[in-house]
Amino acid sequence: MTDHLPHTLRSDARDNRERILDAARALFSAEGLDVPMREIARRAGVGPATLYRHFPTKQMLVADAFADQLHACRAIVDEGCADPDPWRGLRLVIERICELHARDRGFTEAFLSAFPGVTDVAAGREYTVQAVAALAQRAKEAGHLRPDFVLDDLILVLMANKGIQATSTATQVMASRRFAGLVIQAFEACPHHAPLPPAARLASAALRDLPR
Repeated sequence: MTDHLPHTLRSDARDNRERILDAARALFSAEGLDVPMREIARRAGVGPATLYRHFPTKQMLVADAFADQLHACRAIVDEGCADPDPWRGLRLVIERICELHARDRGFTEAFLSAFPGVTDVAAGREYTVQAVAALAQRAKEAGHLRPDFVLDDLILVLMANKGIQATSTATQVMASRRFAGLVIQAFEACPHHAPLPPAARLASAALRDLPR
């Protein structure tokens, strides 16, 4: 029996960690990143001491809670940038990133916020924005993306996509896919497009304000 005890303890610790992460994702999605750590512990069914043993700071918890989504986001951007057709690559990025965010509002909250000290999320957002900016420039040069597209438009798309409300994840994803399709049509180069009003500098301001 003694031989099995360390394994049992390690298994219990893994289970506690996963419960904490699941609870954190659910609460971040419903209430934003300001939800108290004590509430996350309560939802996970563990004591505050157990939570802090696994995640000494909220910054560490946020980063670990959305590690998979950050990896997926980067993979989407890399796939789009690798496409020899930049317009097709940009369409793929818009479609899949909107769907990724539609599946997890908590990730959108983390991605769009400047929550102090979450360097992994900040770096992931900066990488995404800069990579899409380069891809968009290639699409403009190919004549497929409207010439007045600016980097801030990507942030506007994510902010608008975050506002989609639905009764289920499946319905929300369907709505997000339609929204992405409408966005892509609006972004496509067309001689009849009226010029857009100036952007609000959302992306540049957000990136500047991110903690380093």
